Amino acid sequence: MNKLSLIALACASLLPACSLMPTYERPNAPVAAQWPGMATAADHKKESNQTNKDLGWKDFFSDPTVRELIDTALANNRDLRVSVLNIEQARAQLGIRRADQYPTVNATVTGSRTPNNDGSIKSAYAGGLTVTAYELDFFGRVASLKEQALAQYLATQEGSKTAHISLMATVAQSWLSLLADEELLSASRQTLASREASLNLVSLRLQHGAASELDLRLAQTLRESARATLAQQQRQRALDENALTLLLGQALPASAQAKLANAQLGALRFADLPAGLPSELLARRPDIRQAEQQLIASHANIGAARAAFFPRISLTVGAGSASGELAGLFKDGSWGWTLAPQLVLPIFDAGRNQANLDSAKVTRDIAVAQYEKAIQSAFREVSDALAGRDTLAQQLQASQALLDAETARSNLTKLRFDKGAASQLDWLDAQRSLFAAQQALIQTRLASLQNQVVLYKVLGGGFLAEPSPDTVAQTTGAAR
Repeated sequence: MNKLSLIALACASLLPACSLMPTYERPNAPVAAQWPGMATAADHKKESNQTNKDLGWKDFFSDPTVRELIDTALANNRDLRVSVLNIEQARAQLGIRRADQYPTVNATVTGSRTPNNDGSIKSAYAGGLTVTAYELDFFGRVASLKEQALAQYLATQEGSKTAHISLMATVAQSWLSLLADEELLSASRQTLASREASLNLVSLRLQHGAASELDLRLAQTLRESARATLAQQQRQRALDENALTLLLGQALPASAQAKLANAQLGALRFADLPAGLPSELLARRPDIRQAEQQLIASHANIGAARAAFFPRISLTVGAGSASGELAGLFKDGSWGWTLAPQLVLPIFDAGRNQANLDSAKVTRDIAVAQYEKAIQSAFREVSDALAGRDTLAQQLQASQALLDAETARSNLTKLRFDKGAASQLDWLDAQRSLFAAQQALIQTRLASLQNQVVLYKVLGGGFLAEPSPDTVAQTTGAAR
């Protein structure tokens, strides 16, 4: 091959490859324009305007103990560690695809000694630089595979963000459950002590003929019921602590253990989270961004499948020195070069390329459906959390009022019982109702606080400051 042909091939290798990837267009969000329950446009606009402020997770979780637990989990949780390592793996795969766009240059040295017919030995040595089977990407196959790897890498990053948000929310919810367990245990111990005292009193009254055996059996029933409830709550408390320990990746810190003895579930407060517009979930929720990156990767895969129908041109180049003696391998006059281009055009493959293209298109359609499902699921989760926020606040008020009423009723019934104006059955029934009201209030308070954490999670982990467009462009350009 003459020098003109060599120059033409070198120039062709530098030309930008044409892309056969279909143009990506983000599918329309298959959800309503506003959340259920927003009756007026004014309410909708008010919620939307409130999202302009940035609220990080440390602003939302203002309690120091919750912050400490979350920091511990972020440092030690093994599932989160795996998600971070998945990013490193995806980055390495992207590096492989990027390297495919450039020729690989190797230094080679070969030698051989072959006997001649006359008994002498013929020696041959060669050394130099070689480029083996470098693909000239005229039709964008290698570039499409690189774009696919880039999208998968970005999707893995978003998946790791989802794991971060989920871990923080789960740690907070587990801590709330532990606080509720402690309050329930405290109420159960007090109730059990009260019922044991009542049973002793009824036993004395029965000995003096002032009470019946039915009164004694009723008192025993309430005491055993309290004992069973206490044992159940002790078991649940141990299970909840074990679950939190797994999330933290270590034992519960001593400071948190000490806080459990005196902490009050009702003293915890979280920042308010306005819902904003449903369309804002596309930017806030990393799981939706992950699904979109997977959709983009499926588009790139179609480009690679289309490029398989066109000729594949590869180039093998070598330059170096050859000599019959090792000592003269790199002397003047022994230099040379080789050029071996290859063109492969698919003619008959029994439909393999078409099947690959059909598979890539179906994968793209599946990715579209998964992306739309991710949006719909996010819309449903936020709607559920908003409904819980509205109704649990009312339920909490009602539960507090119920407890106040049952406390007053129990006190009045005790006074009437002491004066003989109420029966033993009335007094025991008042105790049972008071205990039930105490448990209901604690459970409702727990549900309300956990719902706030859920709302934080489903809104994308709070309102974190998004990177500027310049930063995004720089990051993407560096990855490319």
